[in-house]
Amino acid sequence: MSFIIKQPETEEEYKHYYQLRWKLLRAPWRQPPGSETDDMEDQCFHLMAVDDNATVIAVARLQFNADSEAQIRYMAVSREHQKKGIGGELITALEQQAKSVSCNTIVLHAREAAIGFYQKHGYTITDKSHLLFNEIQHFRMQKAL
Repeated sequence: MSFIIKQPETEEEYKHYYQLRWKLLRAPWRQPPGSETDDMEDQCFHLMAVDDNATVIAVARLQFNADSEAQIRYMAVSREHQKKGIGGELITALEQQAKSVSCNTIVLHAREAAIGFYQKHGYTITDKSHLLFNEIQHFRMQKAL
């Protein structure tokens, strides 16, 4: 299976991008459609991975917290496409984008289950973070670029 990493461009691509984000990050915890977005969407850099059929199989967003700091948010790869390098390629592309606008640090809040993935890509835990939906422990991680 091959895939490409790209920015969503059309209204239809954004629809599928947000649909996967909701399906993977909100629906399992009975959160309503719409809970996968926030008021920062139009100020962020969005990426998605699509397969040969143009189906969105992974999503990620880069948010700019300060001139020198970016934050990875809403990153998810569909279960059947995990462990195939897609997440790593998304991370690399997000880091390149952050560097291109002079960010020197990337932070994120990883779910406990994803800590190993981010550590493999050079991120270190700096703090225990929030508890999402009263059950998903997150940890603040960061990486110097």
